[in-house]
Amino acid sequence: MKMAVLLSGSGRTLDNFHERIAATTMQGSIEVVISSVVDALGLDKARKYGYPAFHAKDNDAINGILQEHNIELVLLAGYLKLYAPPAHLRRAVLNIHPSLIPSFCGTGMYGMRVHRAVKARGVKVTGCTVHFANEVYDEGPIVVQRCVQLDESDTPDDIAHKVFDAECEAYPEAINKVVARGIDSFWP
Repeated sequence: MKMAVLLSGSGRTLDNFHERIAATTMQGSIEVVISSVVDALGLDKARKYGYPAFHAKDNDAINGILQEHNIELVLLAGYLKLYAPPAHLRRAVLNIHPSLIPSFCGTGMYGMRVHRAVKARGVKVTGCTVHFANEVYDEGPIVVQRCVQLDESDTPDDIAHKVFDAECEAYPEAINKVVARGIDSFWP
């Protein structure tokens, strides 16, 4: 399956995808990497790995690039804008969220904001969710969830580290499921 990675930051998830594809533990091929931030470290990493890498200022620019690369699956990897795909990819956008949806999700809940909210609420278990994205933040069909046990002494940074470790397993697992079963099998 031909995949595009959309990112806004350092590209840690891209690193994970690249390593897993090289180790043949993740299916699919990364055809292009696109960032909403012109100088994102993730773009430098993409170029180092040999992937075409572009900055795109808006959805129209992104969709034009995706069209040129015949993309079948879009992977949101720390992409911090609401992405609106073209009609033929409307059901083919995967996202990872750093909590167990439906907890700690929705507009404004991303990154460290989630982990600080988890700490403040005092939950004992958090995790991550890989889901298909739609026009509403964190509401599309869920593909994989991974739980993370928390200790009372965990700081938001500790929680972030534990959750990212779970994400590194969950996202490739979800991609493999989508490649094996097909995108439509996850939608009602």
